[in-house]
Amino acid sequence: MRQHTVTDSPYGPLTLVADGDGVLCGLYMTDQRHRPPQETFGPRDDGSFAEAEEQLAAYFAGELKEFTLQLRMSGTPFQRAVWDQLTKIPYGETRSYGELADALDNPGASRAVGLANGRNPIGIIVPCHRVIGASGGLTGYGGGLDRKRRLLDFERGTALF
Repeated sequence: MRQHTVTDSPYGPLTLVADGDGVLCGLYMTDQRHRPPQETFGPRDDGSFAEAEEQLAAYFAGELKEFTLQLRMSGTPFQRAVWDQLTKIPYGETRSYGELADALDNPGASRAVGLANGRNPIGIIVPCHRVIGASGGLTGYGGGLDRKRRLLDFERGTALF
């Protein structure tokens, strides 16, 4: 059975969801595109997410560059491959959808990469915000382009929360 908690962040409340084994399987922002219905998150349990909350707090304080949480992400094999590639984008850097498609040995799949990126169930920790358009411009983000811009500026050291 799933459980969840809600924690504060510079972006407003973040809903953390864990599966029956206590492994993080979701991190959702308010008004996020593709956010599952609240009733699928299970009961609220504010005592089971200490490590995730500590790492998120350290990230937002600028003290953590790479998360070390155990994650369980449900999706198609292609989606999981894209999400795995997201975790390889270093803090403060970006990649284009095309570069991710190339990394998957599927150079024609940049649109499919974008769709999979948009379905990432564990935002911020699995850094889908680090993916940009081929021209270097900001394109789609389930949490909104303003949040994406703020996260990228934060990681580049050009803005603080």
